[in-house]
Amino acid sequence: MNKLLNFLAIVGLTLGTTVASAQQAGGAPAAPEHKAKSPKLNRAQVDALLARPDQVVVIDVRRPDELTKIGGFPVYLSIQAKELEKSLAYIPKDRSLVTVSNHAGRAVRSADLLADKGFKVVGAIGAQDYEAEGGTLTRIAPPQPKQASAN
Repeated sequence: MNKLLNFLAIVGLTLGTTVASAQQAGGAPAAPEHKAKSPKLNRAQVDALLARPDQVVVIDVRRPDELTKIGGFPVYLSIQAKELEKSLAYIPKDRSLVTVSNHAGRAVRSADLLADKGFKVVGAIGAQDYEAEGGTLTRIAPPQPKQASAN
């Protein structure tokens, strides 16, 4: 009986130390990592898909400020990741889909959500990763606000 109590005490101390260490390191223990089902694509794979614009739709899940600051692909459907599930009716089911974020984190999670909903998802790409691999992003400058005329 004493061996069992000693074992349980050691396990309890170990778990307590692990939680305390995690809290000291920056708060609560880390959330479980997302196990991706959709592949992360490289530049060559994306370029091959973009060469067939009648068969693919690029869905950029970033915020508008990220799109204007970093750039994106020449043609895309812009739906922020947090709005994706509400916008499924606007996404074509007859085309292959590629999702885009900065480094593919949100893009992979979005691709997995779309695949789970029955869409033909090819994979995900990070716009900054694409550019780092030699790809060219399109940058669109937002229009300047109109100046009020002085009368």
